Amino acid sequence: MEDHDTGAGAPEVGVSSASRRSAGPGNASWQQRRPTELRSADGQAGDAPHKGKPKKRRKRRRGRKVFARDEVRPAENRSPAPGKTGAPAEAHRPSESVASPVAVVPRPEQSARRPPVQELPVFAALDLGTNNCRLLVAVPTRHGQFRVIDAFSRIVRLGEGLTANGRLGQPAMDRAVEALKICGDKLRNRKIRKARLIATEACRTAENGVEFIDRVEREAGLKLEIIDRETEARLAVSGCGSLVERDTQGVVLFDIGGGSSEIALIDLAGRRSPRLANHIVSWTSLPVGVVSLAERFGGRTVTREIFAAMVDDVAGRLASFDGRDRLSHLKASPNFHLLGTSGTVTTLAGVHLELERYDRRRVDGLWMDRDSVDRMVERLVGWDFQQRCANPCIGADRADLVLAGCAILEAIRAVWPSERLRVADRGLREGILSELMADDGVWRNDGRGRA
Repeated sequence: MEDHDTGAGAPEVGVSSASRRSAGPGNASWQQRRPTELRSADGQAGDAPHKGKPKKRRKRRRGRKVFARDEVRPAENRSPAPGKTGAPAEAHRPSESVASPVAVVPRPEQSARRPPVQELPVFAALDLGTNNCRLLVAVPTRHGQFRVIDAFSRIVRLGEGLTANGRLGQPAMDRAVEALKICGDKLRNRKIRKARLIATEACRTAENGVEFIDRVEREAGLKLEIIDRETEARLAVSGCGSLVERDTQGVVLFDIGGGSSEIALIDLAGRRSPRLANHIVSWTSLPVGVVSLAERFGGRTVTREIFAAMVDDVAGRLASFDGRDRLSHLKASPNFHLLGTSGTVTTLAGVHLELERYDRRRVDGLWMDRDSVDRMVERLVGWDFQQRCANPCIGADRADLVLAGCAILEAIRAVWPSERLRVADRGLREGILSELMADDGVWRNDGRGRA
């Protein structure tokens, strides 16, 4: 379920200039040449330019009417709307991997203004989580945006059994290494300027987490960086900046992961800086996610009593969060809202839209009101395992995790009630890319000022 790949299913992504922040130390290294996909820094996607139908002009030659074609003028390459992506869609189903490179042909009239895609610097971001392994490769485009040129996403369930054993299991590590080998091959096929390859909660907490990271370096040729929870929360904010509108005064951004859930309180009531992460006034990382919660309470058969117990468990953890009241002065404002980036909220959005197949372009940036969220949670709690499997936006790979995610969501909504929830199908990788590009200065001389 957590494999509603952020941006993996669209041709271009745009990361908001408000979410830019320097990546700092930790750029990954590997023994390789390198891979490719297109996105923009604010998490939005845009299709490659299309050629327009040539016009005909009439001219006479030797008394005959002939038609000569004007110079072909490619269609205007419009910037994608916020929240939309145009990169090749990664398969929504977690068990599948998708890596469809997008061929980008620059418009003739733009050739003097920017180099062709193959000459642009290439950046990469990899996120190995408790549930998923995801890769994005991108090149910068207009100010604050990037285009995804390659993507990969696969559910590996690295954290399977971690709650009970405190260690990463052999089958889980094997699945993750196989996925990372694919990522390594992609990266070696590209000339990448900078990359950051991160691992999160599963590797943070497992007794053999560092041992596993060493194995990845040996077998996949990738050097992963285990990031702390504060960094993870900041990257989630950086990846979602473009979904926070200018008149917004307060936001509670949450990322429900496989092994942990990051929550950031963002106060925008005063003067707003270009970097959304600068406005974080409080944050926490709960050591509970959809995989760990489902393993403790069960994910296949979830009665209403079990669901209520899961909500209570998360609520108890939130009660010890000292900074939870830092936005109390804004909660009644119409310009306060929740912003969720995770498979939980994208699943709810897909069910809400009654999609026959998950469509990131329709989900990313979607607004849901309080009543709509209530109805969707109630609907999912009322479904049995087979009904959840049958829904195209859930599927068999997420059916045992989705209710655990809903329980975490309900606990969050109880602490920060809001009339509106915005859905983000983007997150850590987009945050990494926007920070890497801003740090590298790729947007500084694009005619619009510094990034």
